[in-house]
Amino acid sequence: MKKHVLKRVFLFLSALLLLLTVTACSTPKDSQLILSDAEEERVVNLFSPMEKINPDAQNVARTASELTIALAEEKVGTTMAYRTYTAADYQDKTYDDVTLERARNNMDDMYLLNPDVISALGKEGLLADLSDMECVDNLRDVIITANTVDGKLVAIPQEVVAYGLFINTDIFEKCHLEIPNTPEEFLACCQVLQDKGYETPVGANRWWLETFVFAQAYADLYNGGDTEAEIAALNSGEKKYSDYMRPSFEFLQELIDRGFIDAEKAVVSEAIEGEGSDFLAGKTPIVMAYWGAANTETAYGKTDFSMQVIGFPSSRGQMPVMTITGFGIGVEAEHREDAIATLDAMLTDEALQLYSEMNQVISPSKNVEVDCVDSLKPLNALIQENVYVLASNANMKLEQWGNVCLLVRDLLEGATVEECMEKLDRLQAEAT
Repeated sequence: MKKHVLKRVFLFLSALLLLLTVTACSTPKDSQLILSDAEEERVVNLFSPMEKINPDAQNVARTASELTIALAEEKVGTTMAYRTYTAADYQDKTYDDVTLERARNNMDDMYLLNPDVISALGKEGLLADLSDMECVDNLRDVIITANTVDGKLVAIPQEVVAYGLFINTDIFEKCHLEIPNTPEEFLACCQVLQDKGYETPVGANRWWLETFVFAQAYADLYNGGDTEAEIAALNSGEKKYSDYMRPSFEFLQELIDRGFIDAEKAVVSEAIEGEGSDFLAGKTPIVMAYWGAANTETAYGKTDFSMQVIGFPSSRGQMPVMTITGFGIGVEAEHREDAIATLDAMLTDEALQLYSEMNQVISPSKNVEVDCVDSLKPLNALIQENVYVLASNANMKLEQWGNVCLLVRDLLEGATVEECMEKLDRLQAEAT
């Protein structure tokens, strides 16, 4: 009898001990599961100039970019955390300076990059290869050409930025002028306009005169020759950039010498702010700007005159100048795979159709076409025929967009063409 009682007590105590053990283990285990679920929230950190602090905030004015990000978040199951740049936060540092610092220190997952930064980070091996993303099969060739470094596609944009000449066609008709195609025809038009009382026919700023340089320098390289072979020769030093660009710098010097542009005003003028008011007032017949300026009422989207956007003059006729920005992902990003999946979802044809329709821009996808305003149709026709030059090409060892812009500023400030070319040769030697 006593043995039987002792056995029952032993079994009871054993069961109680087991219960206490399970209970003691279950509480922290459940807590760990809850913590794990929270930690497993799939966040992708994006650094960009976008002014958006709280990604969950309700905002009826969300941009096209944010809407495509929202589509991607839902499809992939990630959440984009916005880390934004403001000049006040970084004082004298430019967005490009800050982006380079952050990417080199692996501070974010995804970055919205300008052409010179794509080039720099790609050459440093700090950007992930995006070549295997599904969206790549649908990209225009120009994207692959511009953003490939050492065989790796390191950035992809949501839009292709094209620059052209904005022409007041009412003034051209009044002066009985045909739209110019070549540098010689352009100079002749400027002379007639000046003779007719338009003192400074071309409105310029300190940023975009380089578009004339690229159109004339690279018209044959991108539209007639063996592009890869020529770029390889430039990268090796076998060919000089100065041989390509000297005629176009001489062209700019002639524009300055003949008073067709105001060099002193241009060198201190911000884009559109400097020349925009005179163009809108009908005082300046010609300006240069990017595609989106023709859609934007704060730029040239609402004029009191007829306007056409054409390509820049070149030996091959009108030539659009294109520069490619793009989203890049850190090669050692903390959430690299989620970032790649999210970006791939942002760049589906469905998402790009939404983005392009809202912004009325050129899509990076060859499958997405959007109707453009009438003024842009001459430029768009050339682009659809794959007629263009690139002002940014990450596969060139010498960064193009930023360096040529600074050289043009030297010219505006009084440097000779020869001095600009000597500086260009030095930059090429340093790059190679």
